[in-house]
Amino acid sequence: KFQQREGHVNVPTTHMEDGVKLGRWLNQQRQRKKKGTLDKSIEQPLEDLGVAWNFYSELWEKNYLLLIKFRKREGHPNVP
Repeated sequence: KFQQREGHVNVPTTHMEDGVKLGRWLNQQRQRKKKGTLDKSIEQPLEDLGVAWNFYSELWEKNYLLLIKFRKREGHPNVP
């Protein structure tokens, strides 16, 4: 439901969906992946949905690409 409504699966940690602490659950899956304890049978369906395992790295990359685009258009990287 969250993905259909929001268009992504980067669920905020405090988000609840149908009475379930969905954001907390997703964060636990990310922690398990980081520790190497997430079963591949769980990992693959989450990846198929588009789950970002390291949300901040992906956000950094996205913003960096936007800065490159800005610099190309404006001729400098000094965003107002």
